[in-house]
Amino acid sequence: MARIRPITLLILTLGFVVTAQPAPAKKKDKASPAPSQMDEQKRAVHALNRLTFGPRPGDIHRVMAMGVDKWIAEQLHPERIDDSALEARLAPFRTLRMDTREIVENFPSPQLIKAIADGKRGLPSDPLKRAVYEAQLDRYEEKQEGKQESAAGNNAPAESAVDGNKMSAEEQSRREQGKMLAQARLREFLDMPPQQRVKAVLHMSSQQQQSLLASLQGKREEFFEGMAPQQREAIQALQNPAQVVADELVESKLLRATYSEHQLQEVMADFWFNHFNVFIGKGADRYELTSYERDVIRPHALGKFEDLLLATAQSPAMLFYLDNWLSVGPNSDVANGISKRDDWKRRARTTGPITQSKGKRNGLNENYGRELMELHTLGVNGGYTQQDVTEVARVFTGWTLQQPQKGGGFHFDQRMHEPGDKSVLGHRIKANGEKEGREVLHLLAHNPSTARFICGKLAMRFVSDNPPPALVDRMTQTFLKKDGDIRDVLQTMFKSPEFWSEDVYRAKVKTPLEFVVSAARASGTEISNAMPLANQLRNMGMPLYGMQPPTGYSMKADAWVNSSALLGRMNFALALAVGKLRGTRVDADSQLAGKMTSAPGSTADPQQILALLENSLLAGDISKQTHDTIVARLEDPQISQRKLDDPARFPNVAVIQGLLLGSPEFQKR
Repeated sequence: MARIRPITLLILTLGFVVTAQPAPAKKKDKASPAPSQMDEQKRAVHALNRLTFGPRPGDIHRVMAMGVDKWIAEQLHPERIDDSALEARLAPFRTLRMDTREIVENFPSPQLIKAIADGKRGLPSDPLKRAVYEAQLDRYEEKQEGKQESAAGNNAPAESAVDGNKMSAEEQSRREQGKMLAQARLREFLDMPPQQRVKAVLHMSSQQQQSLLASLQGKREEFFEGMAPQQREAIQALQNPAQVVADELVESKLLRATYSEHQLQEVMADFWFNHFNVFIGKGADRYELTSYERDVIRPHALGKFEDLLLATAQSPAMLFYLDNWLSVGPNSDVANGISKRDDWKRRARTTGPITQSKGKRNGLNENYGRELMELHTLGVNGGYTQQDVTEVARVFTGWTLQQPQKGGGFHFDQRMHEPGDKSVLGHRIKANGEKEGREVLHLLAHNPSTARFICGKLAMRFVSDNPPPALVDRMTQTFLKKDGDIRDVLQTMFKSPEFWSEDVYRAKVKTPLEFVVSAARASGTEISNAMPLANQLRNMGMPLYGMQPPTGYSMKADAWVNSSALLGRMNFALALAVGKLRGTRVDADSQLAGKMTSAPGSTADPQQILALLENSLLAGDISKQTHDTIVARLEDPQISQRKLDDPARFPNVAVIQGLLLGSPEFQKR
């Protein structure tokens, strides 16, 4: 496997950093002519860079042959495009097709395990599900015993601490012996047929199962090979049920972005999830996000904004994330009789205290009301006041959940709802229960400030970090005229001269997600396990579904461009190209198929290979500085390979490809 000396990589990267900084925006004089437009090849490259997660080999020629405008029209109607190949890749991930209750039942939450430990629930009869429950029950009981021992140790005389340490050492020794035994037995397990392997794991004790799974490390794919999806998921869930749900969601997002033919829909699904951000690390949202993305975001990605807004407002994921499900009207039935209502007290004990606004004791929560106006609709300068925030919070009291820890859905509870009329943005909202919330959402969805805010963000994603005001104006007019139809707004943008201006060609710095997926697409990477790619995104500061604040991830270059980040991107690009990332396989020579006069294995000119790869990966869009920087390294023995064991060896195509994938030009779209 090819390796690059760290000093060579550092010199090369430092040479790239200079050109990776975003160019300053050009100030245009009012009398200056309209910006020059792109030729047909550039239009194809630009469309692929902006409407997809990056071109794959052959995409540019395919789009040019179809016609760029016709291809865009096709992408705007994904229902007309066959995506069965992607669906086949996603078929093993059963959680993607489960509702939230099913997910919780198959991958039990800590609350469900506690209910079983307390005798309030029984174990399932299905052997696979039962094994998962029993493993989690054992871990729960061990944890409880540990707490009791810790409490006893705190109350015991000081001299007993020595005995406690001795017991801890014995426990540690026992665990180490268990790991050694598991590693010794691993080869025995790998030699078994898949069904026998599953049966053997199910007959192990909980501790033996944990030791075995912890010993897999680089053998995970081999261990799970041949198992049915339900078997694979169940065995993975022996360690951490919720992690299986999260991993399948993360993997599916990366596989969709890489392989889906519905590329514009995937880009828009990512855009809207970021706009209506929910953090996966918050309690029940570990289980809710699968439905949130599948049933709320994706179906409305190209539809009416108001429909999307309502779907997010009633989504269990959003209600839980921003705590609106606990918001109680100060004058509601619940607030007036809260001390007498055992059901509400029980709810508070099992889910935590009622979230309160600072300085208030009435249980009204303003989180959703504030984010609804500031981040979801009007924007920070949208003309609302703190009083509007409070009034919107009062409107949405009673928009709650039924048993969120068990996967329950949206429910309007009149007892929690603040009675009386409200006033939002100068509009009187008459007392009308749940319909008050729908009225406010309609009001916000049709507000001109909302139209401008949404259109500005769309233009920022597709055109430039500082989109032209005239373009945003036209998009806003379409938004208002077409009742917030996102497809019509996108069409206005895609037909605009600003979208096709030479000034915006390869001028947007890719986010880490865009960079990683575009590298996988451009190199034709075959992904058998997407989690190593997800780990790379975490290292780059963009864990999927991992943005804790409701703002979502930035789309602007200044959030992602610095020397450390660019070095990380270069390291990733090289690791991907030369085969150092588990779960991925890149055939670098396939980029040269049919283009070389000499076959791999014979003598070839590294500069010829570089030129071919520049054309294949970047459509020839490479600066003289980047080209010269790479050329200066082509004689490095680890690239030319001619000074190694065979002076006539074919140059290392993978390393050259990795250097181009890490180049400043590839980091822009």
